[in-house]
Amino acid sequence: MRRSSFNPDTPDERFNKQTLRTLLPYLLEYRVRIFLALLCLIAAKVASVGLPFILKYIVDALDKGGEGNAQVLILPLGLLLAYGVVRFANVLLGEVRDALFGRVTERAMRRIGLTVFKHLHRLELDFHLNRNTGGLSRDVERGVSGVSFLLRFMVFNIVPTLFEIAMVIGVLLANYSIWFALVTFIAVVCYIAWSVIATDWRTEYVRAANLADSQSNTRAVDSLLNFETVKYFTNEAYEAKRYDQDLAQWEIARRNNRLSLFALNGGQALIIAVAMTTMMILAGQNVVAGTMTLGDFVLINAFMMQLFLPLNFLGFVYREMKGSMANVERMFALLRRKPLINDAPVHKDLRISQGAIEFNKVHFSYTPEREILKDVSFWVRPQQKVAVVGASGSGKSTLVKLLFRFYDVDAGAISIDGQDIRHVTQASLRQAIGIVPQDTVLFNASIFDNIHYGRIEASTEEVLAAIRMAHLSDFIARLPEGANTLVGERGLKLSGGEKQRVAIARTILKRPAILVFDEATSSLDSRSEQSILQAISEVSRGQTSLVIAHRLSTIVDADHILVMDQGRIVEQGNHQQLLAQQGRYAKLWHIQRQSQT
Repeated sequence: MRRSSFNPDTPDERFNKQTLRTLLPYLLEYRVRIFLALLCLIAAKVASVGLPFILKYIVDALDKGGEGNAQVLILPLGLLLAYGVVRFANVLLGEVRDALFGRVTERAMRRIGLTVFKHLHRLELDFHLNRNTGGLSRDVERGVSGVSFLLRFMVFNIVPTLFEIAMVIGVLLANYSIWFALVTFIAVVCYIAWSVIATDWRTEYVRAANLADSQSNTRAVDSLLNFETVKYFTNEAYEAKRYDQDLAQWEIARRNNRLSLFALNGGQALIIAVAMTTMMILAGQNVVAGTMTLGDFVLINAFMMQLFLPLNFLGFVYREMKGSMANVERMFALLRRKPLINDAPVHKDLRISQGAIEFNKVHFSYTPEREILKDVSFWVRPQQKVAVVGASGSGKSTLVKLLFRFYDVDAGAISIDGQDIRHVTQASLRQAIGIVPQDTVLFNASIFDNIHYGRIEASTEEVLAAIRMAHLSDFIARLPEGANTLVGERGLKLSGGEKQRVAIARTILKRPAILVFDEATSSLDSRSEQSILQAISEVSRGQTSLVIAHRLSTIVDADHILVMDQGRIVEQGNHQQLLAQQGRYAKLWHIQRQSQT
């Protein structure tokens, strides 16, 4: 079977264009809001360009004072009032714009976060077995935050700033010497070019810092999840040393990032200083020559300050956008990863009539080098209990993964009531099967909530009935908070038998047509095992059951027993028939009986 390779650390050169194309639908969802926000933006920029002109007229009016005190007082007062109104309008329009667009970014973050969450659940089991949970969660967190930055600043900072630059150059060209427009244009081009070149150079350091951050977070989460194992082997110092090694890599990446930022900011500051000085010298010469007024000098100075302020911010925005793209890169790489297990183009829901299961000449391998199942064929007839036994690595649990369609068979077919499971929806297939796994993992919630998870729409009375059927009532009655007791992360506050009973109650509540028990008692003591077996017997009475067993004593009542060895069925029959064959099953039976005596 082919397995896809996925390396989220590898940069995708197509990422920037794909990112922008992916973000576009989230913008277009609120077209009216964006249109109104853009109108506010244009009005604000027009007001911003108009401010230096008002300031010029104020200075010129004051400079011509002496011809009439009344005129001097009235004219500047009107201009000053206009200056205040225009400046207030500029700020107010910006606030209205942000308020209108705020909902767009918030909704986009929500939509993308949900899309990633759903996509991760669609990915096959093989992906989740190889993932690093800590790093993955950090990638998604940074990616969603990066999307907000990209949407807001791409639309309301880069494009408006370029628009304002064009307006200023046009005004300078129309009203003053071509040299003013030329110096401004050259300064802007140099500034943008340096920002782009230096920022692209810095992006590799941003990626390195993000990778180091994800790796250190993965190490920390993995160590904390395995807290007990660390304590068992007194490896706290070893874990701290490994974590510090990852933090050291993060420190180096952050230092390189900081030094490269210093070089970028220094170059930008030099370009701004040279341009401002050149423009002031040109304006001062024209004022001395009488071709420009003092108001024109102030206007040129105001224009340059007003121009380079957003331009300087444009450099920051471009840097942050590149950083955000590096952050979003891994998240979007996840979204581009295609699930290996998909519903067929023409599919339908699984319809259960009797609950019969058939494995027909099934071959399967996790990797091409090693075949796990080899020509496996067997029936589980309606309301029949079929057990599968065999040595570790014989392929028993793989049967369960294939039945749930976590993987697809390489050859052969698996069918339920004559329906190939590859031709029915995965949701309807898994809804029809209930499982009590060997290692029951519970949510960090209450016992009630964990059982209720089996069927979310079930009533409280139905949950309590499932608790009684799983023989959990006495245990819950002894707890101070009863069914509302929190089980801890992964159910660590409960014993193995208690967790198994919760799993059985959850499966009872689900009401599946087919039951699967995957070595549900292999790690329990004899007393707990008997209690669990009693509950399992009651639950599976009259239902189709597939039992993966390690202890043969737990499946002596099975209607049919399959003995597997190295991926093949080597013996089959009921308990008495297999004992009579004096084969592998009989040998295992005698070994286990001797170990119990």
